[in-house]
Amino acid sequence: MSLLTEFREFAARGNVVDLAVGVIIGASFGKIVTSLVDQVIMPPIGLLLGKVDFAHLEWVLKPADAAAGVEKVAIQYGAFINTLIQFLIVAFVVFLLVKGINKMRREQAPEAAAPTPTEALLAEIRDELKARP
Repeated sequence: MSLLTEFREFAARGNVVDLAVGVIIGASFGKIVTSLVDQVIMPPIGLLLGKVDFAHLEWVLKPADAAAGVEKVAIQYGAFINTLIQFLIVAFVVFLLVKGINKMRREQAPEAAAPTPTEALLAEIRDELKARP
């Protein structure tokens, strides 16, 4: 079997296609969340905190020196805050998605049938026989 044939069989499996669709949708969802955080959530929060732009908040460890050609070294904690908020939003949405899927599975799962009177009687007889010395 050639390598190309094996790859074609692998790629044609349903799980691989589902995974590819999930990755594409996930990437698009990530862009939506980034836009939501950067352009919708953070501007009002920054305004409430005194016109602060979180994307540009940083702690400069070493300032830039144009004469020496040295760029500044900084910890950009504002960008980290934005990323943290994005993560929390994505994690919450994934939590809701998994919660919904689990609820649907519980509703669709067949409940164990109660034993018939004959089965209950046979179980009692079995238990009595086991209890005898």
